[in-house]
Amino acid sequence: METYHNPDRFMSDLRQVISQGRKRIGLLVGAGAPMAIRVNEKGELDQNGKSLMPGVDDLTELATADVPANLKPAIEAIKQELGAGANVESILSRVRLLHQALGGVQVHGLDSNGFKGLANEICSRIGKVVGVALPKQRNAYSELVSWIGGAVRTHAVEVFTTNYDLLFEEAFERARLPYFDGFSGGSTPFFDPVSVASDDLPPRWTRLWKLHGSLGWGVEDGMVVRGKGKDAAELVYPDHLKYDLTQKQPYSALFERLKNFLLTPDSLLLAVGFSFRDAHICAVLDESLAMNANSAVLAFQYQSLEKEAPAVKLAGDRPNLSVYASDGAVIGGVHGKWVPGELPKNWESIRRSFWGRRKHDLPPVFLLGDFVEFARFCALAQATDLANTKASTNGVGNDSSEGDGGQHPVALEPTAGAG
Repeated sequence: METYHNPDRFMSDLRQVISQGRKRIGLLVGAGAPMAIRVNEKGELDQNGKSLMPGVDDLTELATADVPANLKPAIEAIKQELGAGANVESILSRVRLLHQALGGVQVHGLDSNGFKGLANEICSRIGKVVGVALPKQRNAYSELVSWIGGAVRTHAVEVFTTNYDLLFEEAFERARLPYFDGFSGGSTPFFDPVSVASDDLPPRWTRLWKLHGSLGWGVEDGMVVRGKGKDAAELVYPDHLKYDLTQKQPYSALFERLKNFLLTPDSLLLAVGFSFRDAHICAVLDESLAMNANSAVLAFQYQSLEKEAPAVKLAGDRPNLSVYASDGAVIGGVHGKWVPGELPKNWESIRRSFWGRRKHDLPPVFLLGDFVEFARFCALAQATDLANTKASTNGVGNDSSEGDGGQHPVALEPTAGAG
């Protein structure tokens, strides 16, 4: 028997939850978020333009092309050694390993100090690529921030992001909405782990946690400080040192905050633009969800279930993590294809916010794995009264409910139909 999931049902439940301000909600935002925003050469929104930030392949090219002549032979040799799988992560890992191991011995024309300079060159280029500004027009970040600030909340929204950019900061500041990122002070803001661990600020202050560091971070007298400009980048770059670095401050405090959020009863984490390939983050999710069955993670993935193997695997191990991919979902540990039911009354415009064609010649898919669509869905949730929608969408079409059972309001229980 083949299993189906009705997206109308689950999106009705989710819209009700996010349109109110009572639930403890967090966001986990990865590199796919800025990639979803397309701009022209002037930095203006343009659906036919390029991504606001490049993917891994383009970032690799930008970080390693046209390096100084004395560094180029080493880069080319490392790329050749690594083969077709060479990317900015594997290249930077190899460069830093050579820096640690060589001392005065030369490899590819560089000694330890030479490879240190090469690593700094690559990291500097990464910083420049991710230092782009947010488009001036209303965009996905501004819509997501509008949703966050559009309700009186019992609990602050917590944004966990692996991205180094300052796009969230710009969006909050344009909207004049307060946020706290773990730093205190005016002249040279310093990281304060005690404040990160507590909840002393009002709920209207969004918590913004940069899990891998951020542009503008620097080291002063052995402490991480903020406000050093976009050239300063005390980042956890994507290399072999990433796990080790996350065990130190400020990263240990930020990862502990993620864990504590998930261990809090009745918490909901919405993941978007996140690949689930960061082993250290997945370990926190896995452990926390195992310890607290009353928390839930909804992972909105851009590709099909077949191509989202890391997220699907974790969802198979932890039924309180659900994967919503373009063609289907894993809900309550049950794999199934998306099959919308009969269109309920007054539901057509709402369905378009999560279900449709990405291109006119392609079949309709679940859209919210795209950060732009996800942000619009959140923004529109407060614009529509869905008080009576749930009753009209449960059990329609190919879905037959297996019972509510008093479960989590975002339902997360599977719905099945005969294939």
